[in-house]
Amino acid sequence: MAMFIQLLGVPRFIGRDGATVVLRGHKAWGLLAYLVTHEGAASRRHLARLLFEDAEDPLAALRWNLTELRRGLGPDCLRGESVVLRRDPDLIIDSEMLRRGSAAEGVLLPGLGRELLEGMSFASSPSFEVWLQAERRRMHATAQAVLHEAALASLTDGSIAEALDLASRLLALDPLEENSQVLLVRCLSSAGDGIGAARQAAACRELFQRELGVSPGPALSDALRTNTSAVVARPTTGRAGALALLEAGEAAISAGALDAGLQCLRRSIADADATGDPVLRARARVALGSALVHAARGRDAEGATALHEAITIGEAAAPQQVAAACRELGYVEFLLGRYDRALNWVARAGPLVRDEVTEQARLATLKGSILSDTAHYGAALEELLQAQAWALDSADSKLSIYAESMIGRILVLTGRYDEAAIVLDRCIDEARRMWTAFLPWPQSFRAEADLLLGHIDKAADRFENAFALGCQLSDPCWEGIAGRGLGLIAGARGDVHGGLAILLDTLQRCMRLPDAYVWGGAYVLDGLCAMALAHGDDRGPEWVSQLTVISARAGMREMVARSHWYRGKLGEAGANDAARQLATDIGNPVLHSLVWRHP
Repeated sequence: MAMFIQLLGVPRFIGRDGATVVLRGHKAWGLLAYLVTHEGAASRRHLARLLFEDAEDPLAALRWNLTELRRGLGPDCLRGESVVLRRDPDLIIDSEMLRRGSAAEGVLLPGLGRELLEGMSFASSPSFEVWLQAERRRMHATAQAVLHEAALASLTDGSIAEALDLASRLLALDPLEENSQVLLVRCLSSAGDGIGAARQAAACRELFQRELGVSPGPALSDALRTNTSAVVARPTTGRAGALALLEAGEAAISAGALDAGLQCLRRSIADADATGDPVLRARARVALGSALVHAARGRDAEGATALHEAITIGEAAAPQQVAAACRELGYVEFLLGRYDRALNWVARAGPLVRDEVTEQARLATLKGSILSDTAHYGAALEELLQAQAWALDSADSKLSIYAESMIGRILVLTGRYDEAAIVLDRCIDEARRMWTAFLPWPQSFRAEADLLLGHIDKAADRFENAFALGCQLSDPCWEGIAGRGLGLIAGARGDVHGGLAILLDTLQRCMRLPDAYVWGGAYVLDGLCAMALAHGDDRGPEWVSQLTVISARAGMREMVARSHWYRGKLGEAGANDAARQLATDIGNPVLHSLVWRHP
């Protein structure tokens, strides 16, 4: 019989015999939760310092608690100088299932949406308390992602009542989450409750104005229209006609004619449905979903619906289209900072691509980007170098440029500025030749390398160029990454007030849409915190708190560590030690030099 460990909500441990295993003391539960989440082995010294620093003999206290855990896990577990929790097939842990399992499994967890180790506090172990608060935020965000994913899947399958229930549960977790509001409106529309959908949309607008002082984006109005394949004329007949419309739509999107392209792609779905060909039907939905995700700002929710439809239609007959849909859904989760779910989509797509080199390159690029955002820099570099090699083999120049730009970003973030300059210069040259719309991204990191090397004027020119192009393209991500640089340039030139104003404006720009790139917003916020605290701005504590929440929810490990170092600068007891503990597992000399510096 399997063991079951529930860490979400009030914790409990069901042994192999079906009886409850009683763990004595909060520290045993805390140790178990940490070992479940920790990647790889943890040294006994690290665990003792993290959880038992208040004990007279921390290592002895650790030994006692490990013995306590072995009563439930078995006598051979958790031994050795480096402690690791083995994942046996008969060990089921709810927090692991939430992160790694399917959405259908996740929504059945009894503790879904409840707090990790509910009701427990660890005031005597401040570093562990910091870790626990970050994990609680991440688990809460993951619960939202699972409910969102499950609701979309039910909506696609035609299980409207179930979708409505899941969307309502999702909204209850955070009524101010715009994507959740959009999903509930879409579910009400699909259920034929147009009045209910309109009322919900109106209530959402009123709530956002009252609580946030802003209006929700266009995705809310779009959700009142339920059919992703709405067309202006009856479908043509025949596979060739549907394929021609699909290719015309893709070509129009590629040329920048968004509205015309979307109209063609929606029409191609109706025409493909008329043929009954599952491969063509799935491909048309992948094309529309991809266009909505990448080309149409603020339309990821509609795009995700089309992609889920592609999976449902193509599951038996169109593995390549299913893989593409999974990859695009992973990209949506990546943008939103829901990295565990993004990695799940990558893992689901992997076995379907076989020897398709281009698709392998796309998946590796996405996985490398996720690992980079979460500060697994070594693993990220391996993935991205492999992705670039595959992209070159498949002659996909844009994909190669993208992968190389992410390599350059890692080199900048980890202090390898001269190497970064070489990589990013090559990337910029290639982008100028064939992908001008992407240019602001590598340009901004090349400018940051200049700035960190002390070449302020060169950096300023590059940032200004990138920002102007980003504004021309109306791309929040490009505006955000370049605007951050302009704010730092102003500060470096002595205009601290102007630099902070630029950074605040940039933060609003890059987070103005519900599907904005969350890491980009956190990166801007990090620059804002650093400048504010360096110059004693009174708004610094508020911004540090925002960075802590955003980074912890997403699991951006380096940003979490930085936020606690800033807390230490503000005088918060134990924050410096917490930052150092968090930085221990992150291979970044720039971070290490920061957190081990006296604040």
